[in-house]
Amino acid sequence: MLNEGITMADLPVHTIVFEILTRVPAKDVGRSKSVCKQWYALLSTQDFVRIHCSRSLVSSNQRVLLIDDLTCSVHPIIFQSNDYGPSSIVTFPFHHHNNDVSILSHLNGLLCVCLNHTYELLLWNPTTTAFKHLSTPDSHGFYINNLDAIGLYVDADDDYKVLHIKRRSGVLGVYVYSREVDSWRNIPFITRQEYLSPHFNWSAGTFCGGTLYFNVCECWVGGTNVVICFDVNSEQFKEISFPLVPSTGMVQGVLVNVKNELHMFASTGMFEMTIDLWTLQGDYWIKVLSCPPIPPISLSLWCDITHYVTNGNWFVMTKLGKLFTIEMDMKPFECFYPVTWFRGFKCAVFVETIVSPSI
Repeated sequence: MLNEGITMADLPVHTIVFEILTRVPAKDVGRSKSVCKQWYALLSTQDFVRIHCSRSLVSSNQRVLLIDDLTCSVHPIIFQSNDYGPSSIVTFPFHHHNNDVSILSHLNGLLCVCLNHTYELLLWNPTTTAFKHLSTPDSHGFYINNLDAIGLYVDADDDYKVLHIKRRSGVLGVYVYSREVDSWRNIPFITRQEYLSPHFNWSAGTFCGGTLYFNVCECWVGGTNVVICFDVNSEQFKEISFPLVPSTGMVQGVLVNVKNELHMFASTGMFEMTIDLWTLQGDYWIKVLSCPPIPPISLSLWCDITHYVTNGNWFVMTKLGKLFTIEMDMKPFECFYPVTWFRGFKCAVFVETIVSPSI
């Protein structure tokens, strides 16, 4: 932002280049690095990466990544028509077996993924193709589905970190990986013993306002549902209540970061699901809107919630990447736009950035 009275001609050339290139698409930044050594050095600084990332977090830069048995593809989102644009095929830059890659978390263009045949964790930027193995010889960085939980976040020092909650034979361990120092360390976690049980399912962490949030739900009808909060700077945990939803039927909560405010889509029911949207204010949930029961969706396609509510439509993505449109009899909910967080094991909505998985 230029101060009043200052023109572009008054600025140094490197400042002009900086201001222009922090506004171009991520792939164009990669090409611009080859212009000269000075540009390469400028575009590789952490200040440039941070500011470019902040300016890239807009809906036009969102992409959908879909993994199937044969291909991995990236699609632009055409929000006006509730559809995907032409796809481009992505080649995994790391060794894998038949696309056995699960997406566990993502933030600012980085994906935290698991190689299912080895249980190894990786950080991967599908836009730049850069990746980093997080597994170590002392057994850190290995993920087991249905027992572990992962959250990706950035702290006040702009260090990207991975929180790994591990449950092994009734013992819970919590570990933090730092991109800055490229190592894992253990941190304390005091919680109720029953959450160690495999009867409780932990969601992936959703990063919002300096805190990682996890839904912890008992795996049967009428079970306990809570939200576990992790302050990423103090590294302290606390528990808050789940929204007040009916306890009859299945209960599923999907956390979403919308403009740095935490929302939850809470679905309840059996054959027809009722979905409510809640927002977190302090430690309490406030209901924003209710959706009438939606038509049955095949259990083989049962979904996580993503995209946006606007123009009277609510868009739902299944774990297999199929989109459903729910028409809502309500005025446009203009304050809720395309979300920056969605993750299924084989699909994700992410933003194209130049954030690197390693320093």
